[in-house]
Amino acid sequence: MSPHAWEKQLREEGFSRTYVWQDHAHASYPDHTHATETAHIILEGEMTLTMSGQTRTFRAGERCDVPAGAVHSAR
Repeated sequence: MSPHAWEKQLREEGFSRTYVWQDHAHASYPDHTHATETAHIILEGEMTLTMSGQTRTFRAGERCDVPAGAVHSAR
């Protein structure tokens, strides 16, 4: 799905803010939370997320939803 199509789908699901985030290859984010649910769409490369004691790697074309208040880390 194209970035535009993802944005349209997310808005239809009620996400009011969407944006493209690009990081360097070895970016790392320690445990943190968000006040609202977040949806992460991997456009290229991969992201490894740890949440609720489970770790999963998401690759291009995959979606990862994080509930509001869920403690998680990413790299």
